[in-house]
Amino acid sequence: MARGILAVLSIALTVFALADCVQTEDDKIRGLPKWAWIVLIVLIPWVGPITWLFVGKERTRRGGDGRPRRTGPMAPDEDPDFLRRLDEDIRRERRERREDPGDGGEGS
Repeated sequence: MARGILAVLSIALTVFALADCVQTEDDKIRGLPKWAWIVLIVLIPWVGPITWLFVGKERTRRGGDGRPRRTGPMAPDEDPDFLRRLDEDIRRERRERREDPGDGGEGS
């Protein structure tokens, strides 16, 4: 039973590392060319995939707060400019409602 679990874990680790290696851009690979990493991952169980995961790929650089930097578009609720404009719009609308004499709330 333990041998079966180890075999499945080894295959899963190899498949994961191989997929990660194949999908990684060439300029982010360190140490060896991509084809050499693929051979290493496939032919040397455990050592090849673990080496790839720790050494072979340039990892995302982290910002000062410890989180990875985002390079793509931000969601609206994470964009400070969008939130600022939204807040200004809400305040402007409230101000206009208070100043508008036509909306006195008298009978319709």
